[in-house]
This record gives sequence, C-alpha cells and structure tokens, in this order.
Amino acid sequence: MINLKGKTAIITGSGRGIGKAVALRLVSLGVNVVVNGTVGSNSADITAEEIISAGGEAISVKCDISKYAETEELIKKTLDKYGSIDILINNAGITKDNLIMRMNESDFDDVIATNLKGAFNCTKAVCRSMMKQRGGAIVNMTSVVGVMGNAGQANYAASKAGMIGLTKSTAKEFASRGITCNAIAPGFTKSDMTDKLPDNIREDYLKAIPLGKFAETEDIADAVVFLVSDMAKYITGQVLHVDGGLVM
Repeated sequence: MINLKGKTAIITGSGRGIGKAVALRLVSLGVNVVVNGTVGSNSADITAEEIISAGGEAISVKCDISKYAETEELIKKTLDKYGSIDILINNAGITKDNLIMRMNESDFDDVIATNLKGAFNCTKAVCRSMMKQRGGAIVNMTSVVGVMGNAGQANYAASKAGMIGLTKSTAKEFASRGITCNAIAPGFTKSDMTDKLPDNIREDYLKAIPLGKFAETEDIADAVVFLVSDMAKYITGQVLHVDGGLVM
C-alpha cells in the first residue's frame, strides 16, 4: 500500500506532458503538488486550477530553472505554503534539435542550461530543507537518448546523459541524510511531438520497441510513484528504463 498523503512535491515542467501526468498521479495519492512552468506560459496555472477544481491541493509557481536565484524562490514559496518538501521531480526539459555541424552554440547552451543546470539548481536549492528533515526523494527525468545517443540531438543527449551522472553523485552525497535520488529514462512516449511524426517514422520507431507500442505518460508517472514511495526506500542512484524494452 502506497502512502504519500500529506507529502509535498515540486514537479518542474509540470504544466503538460509527462510532468502533468506525474502531478495528477501524485495528487490522486494525497500529495500537495507545486506545479512549475515557465514565465510567459499559462500551462502551469491551468494544471493547478484543474487539480484544485477536482479537490486536490496545488499551487502554481513559474520560474526559469536555469537561474539559481529563481529556483531558490521556488523552494521558498513552497516552504512558505506547505512547510516542507518531501519530493522533487526534475522533469523540465527543452529540445533544439539539429545536426552537430548545423547546431548553433546558443542551441547547445540553452538545452544544457534548462535540462541539466536546471536540475542541478533545483537539487541544490532544495537540499538544505531535505537534509534538515533527514529525508526526501529526488527523481531526475532523463531519457533513453541520454543512454544510447541520437543523431540530431547532441545537445539533448548530452544534457540527459549529464543528468545520469548528476543522479549518481546526488545519491552518494545525500544518502547519509536519508535522501534518495534516482532517474527515470522514458523511451518514446505518446505526446504532441510523437503525434506529429510522419507515419513511416512512427512505424520505424515502433519496430525498435519490443513491446510494440509507445509509452503513455501515465506509465512514466507510475514509475515515479514507485521511486518516491517507501517501496523504493532502499533504492538510490539507479536509472529505471521505462521504454518498452528499447534499450536492453
């Protein structure tokens, strides 16, 4: 029996996609959720309102996680509202795909800044609170691309591979304080992006997946629930592939 009632979770990039699915799943288990999105987008506000309308507890806090001062403010607002932070899901990510020879320096820097530095910033900003309460669970959303690479995604693959190293280092540094840190590596997941792929490309991707189908965002959310629950209290520094067998 999973018991997360009354815990508080910050989920970056949770206005849509996998992050939103994680937020909705955690709320269904009684978790107070901080929905995070970027300034200039109203997706985080909409998700938080959806949760509240359904009887859940949530607030929306928008910030640029690539800037440490803004992640500190994210943590402060969460503590002011709920008093503690038990779960951090570093999910926010962007893509700016291109072949290496055509990739602009800014496209590389922007992806690293959001995906990798953003995860570092949030982890650093939350660690004192978690260490003080001697407990917490951090989950970093990496990708199969961070494990196997992908042509046209050198920046994204590098950021996601970096998150795996960050996960293992965080796990080693915080284990003595009862804090776990693990990563989830989703494979191809149903989303607006995969829906727009040409049929022949979709078929090629599907052929590479032993289970023969794309993941649902809920599949990723279920894996998150496991890793932040007491069922995984003796698991840290691991990368859980939720990819239908794509990477074996």
